[in-house]
Amino acid sequence: MVLVFQLAALIFSVIVHEVSHGVMALRLGDTTAKDAGRLTLNPVKHLDLFGSFIVPLTLFILSGGSFVIGWAKPVPYNPYNLKNPKLGSGLIGAAGPFSNFILAVVFGLLIRLLVPYAEIQMIATLIYLFNIVVFVNILLGVFNLVPLPPLDGANILFSILPKSWAPVQGFLQQYGFYLLITFMFFGFQLIVPIIEFLYRLIVGSVIGS
Repeated sequence: MVLVFQLAALIFSVIVHEVSHGVMALRLGDTTAKDAGRLTLNPVKHLDLFGSFIVPLTLFILSGGSFVIGWAKPVPYNPYNLKNPKLGSGLIGAAGPFSNFILAVVFGLLIRLLVPYAEIQMIATLIYLFNIVVFVNILLGVFNLVPLPPLDGANILFSILPKSWAPVQGFLQQYGFYLLITFMFFGFQLIVPIIEFLYRLIVGSVIGS
């Protein structure tokens, strides 16, 4: 049951994440995502067999049920349709993690509202499930801000790097995927304190409920 809900929360969250990219691109003048029919919460338009199912299930099993992450098909955009391609790409990149943090805050507020009634079994169950939603979205938001391609953090970084740093950008674009895999195996613990801090900040004293 927990696995099913974690997977459902993850799928919903990554879909909102990707749609947010498309919505921001549309606001900045690019209709690529809209034309491709990607500005919808319909899972069929977004889910990726490997990233939305195989990876989360594998991580859930390997971590003993304590960790799950995944992704949906990236929402396309054309930077040449943007008035300011460099800045626009950064804003589009930031929209995804921002949407996850918004979801985390919304469900965190719901948890705080429900805590006084936690003695009721149904309410206690909702608090537990909402905690999962909060954690999944904080995890997605923080992880995607890591400045390594193909994560959103790389687009944000590239949007603020001066032209003199072009060789650094080129290096990251060429080797970013391999660096990301290395990070996931050996550097992920670096962002765990950030995830835990934001989790406690949002849900308050009910962490682990």
